[in-house]
Amino acid sequence: MTIYHDILKQYWGYEDFRELQLEIIESVAAGKDTLGLMPTGGGKSLTFQVPALAMEGICLVITPLIALMRDQVERLKSMDIRAACLHSGMTRQEIQIVLDNCLYGDFKFLYVSPERLGSDLFLQRALGLPVNLLVVDEAHCISQWGYDFRPSYLNIARVREYFPSIPVLALTATATPEVVEDIQDKLHFAAPNVFKVSFERKNLAYVVRETQDKDKALLQVLKGVDGTSIVYVRNRAKTKQIANFLKGEGVEAAHFHAGLNDQTKQERQAAWKNGTCRVIVATNAFGMGIDKPDVRTVIHMDLPDSLEAYFQEAGRAGRDGQKSYAVLLYHKSDSTLLKKRLSDNFPNKKYIHKVYEALGNYYQLAVGSGQGMNFPFDLQDFCGKFHLNMLQAYNGLKILELAGYLELTDEQDSTSRLYFLSSREDLYHLPRSGNKTDRVLQVLLRSYTGLFSDFVRIQEEVLASRLQMTGEEVYESLLYLSRQGVIHYIPRKKTPFICYTQSREESERLHIGPEVYEERKKRYVERIQAMQAYAAEDQPCRSKRLLQYFGQKRVSNCRQCDVCLRKQQEGLRQYEFEDISRDMLAALENSNPDLEELIDSLPYDSNKSLKVFRFLCDRGDIVQREHRIFRKTD
Repeated sequence: MTIYHDILKQYWGYEDFRELQLEIIESVAAGKDTLGLMPTGGGKSLTFQVPALAMEGICLVITPLIALMRDQVERLKSMDIRAACLHSGMTRQEIQIVLDNCLYGDFKFLYVSPERLGSDLFLQRALGLPVNLLVVDEAHCISQWGYDFRPSYLNIARVREYFPSIPVLALTATATPEVVEDIQDKLHFAAPNVFKVSFERKNLAYVVRETQDKDKALLQVLKGVDGTSIVYVRNRAKTKQIANFLKGEGVEAAHFHAGLNDQTKQERQAAWKNGTCRVIVATNAFGMGIDKPDVRTVIHMDLPDSLEAYFQEAGRAGRDGQKSYAVLLYHKSDSTLLKKRLSDNFPNKKYIHKVYEALGNYYQLAVGSGQGMNFPFDLQDFCGKFHLNMLQAYNGLKILELAGYLELTDEQDSTSRLYFLSSREDLYHLPRSGNKTDRVLQVLLRSYTGLFSDFVRIQEEVLASRLQMTGEEVYESLLYLSRQGVIHYIPRKKTPFICYTQSREESERLHIGPEVYEERKKRYVERIQAMQAYAAEDQPCRSKRLLQYFGQKRVSNCRQCDVCLRKQQEGLRQYEFEDISRDMLAALENSNPDLEELIDSLPYDSNKSLKVFRFLCDRGDIVQREHRIFRKTD
């Protein structure tokens, strides 16, 4: 037993590690830069939490998922492990308090959003932190070759310069060989060092069902497979539409998307997790950080933009190892819709210039001003005032972000936070009036801990219930205490922000280079073509296609996807199909017989050989010309 096993047992109650977890831990502990490729639900967090607890100092964890970092911080705190987080929704004072606590309070983990890494405040204070490990979660976001590139991730290389002797652990669930190489390059690995868990999910059957009536097909799948399900759709309106359809058919369902308020999202997640709601119908906003092992089906009503996105979302099924299904409902018209996304995701450059010019006018910024300034941003209001298509305008802003002109923080629904500016002793000397404000103070102190050392998340609704007051009365009392300097109160807010990283330019002087536009557009086309081929083609084995896309070469057919089962239904076992097709192709290496000669030359049942022949013709591996049979390469 190692010290790592002792920590695992003490804090998590497990006797042993999963595949490759210990090898990654030992690599990091030896001071080696390490890249871990582990599938969704594979236990990535333990690969850095365990070694960090075995070392002196604090582990710096970079992740773009604010909900996930909050969840992990709360989970660590519940185990009496000191942890904190910094993200783009926090005020300067909150950040200063967190950094002070990490400097002087023996904290073990600091979670940081990539946007925060580039701030002067963080960089000035970071040098004093006793960092023992730098962790980069969702590491594919640093690669421009990846499907989810985020420019803020490039700040990580700068942070590495502050801690040159500290190893970096990069973690991701989805990366092609090209992205694997790029991650190590961008993070300045001292030497290549990759640990890769096989992405094969033997308990997960991948199915593509071509249908003209997706609602009917969805209902058939849910009636055919018991248990919890996630249904992914493309837009917010469709989440409610499909959920209502299912409820009308007697299936307990709820819809979920980023536009719902925080409380509603929490309630629906909780109902789905505890089984009172069987099906959650959601956009891709649902799933990150959701740890539910017994999801039996993940069903996609629309084609995702890439196999990376599909593989990650489908992988949320069957994490408990039991038989589960990833079902993609497909219609030929989906391919047309997928191509339309190209013009939405990559509006022409003239349009992007128009969006930039409109944004400057929206905030009434003069040319040459605005650098470093932050503005609340309402996309709907912006597009309405300047008659812009919302989707194209949003993607135009994201391209401007990649080009380095601005940052657009995604919509955040942050809970209210509160911190006591007065000491506990000072509170005793405050004049007592016996009014609502006094009662609010008393209930605050009884309900929450840590109020004097850090910002604490609160819920006005909970306080109102305990005080038998309205939410508005609680809100006004907290504002009053804040104005009196007793507390620092930050009410809940829900808004994205625009930050100008450069002063406003004349729109004709904008430079949107090929690495930001043309090259990314080309790679996007390649990804949607791969996604389209997966859905539209009935070969090879679904699992094999996915695994080969991610660089696994020696892969067997899964024998449980719709492609493999179709072959079996044709009267052929998998090994028979493979043996016959191999010998049939070999027979065409040096000759071009007619069909009868070819079938007679093979030592197999002629009916089975004919079925394989028809399948290889349909697939395009062989062709028939003037009664002669040729391999496609001929």
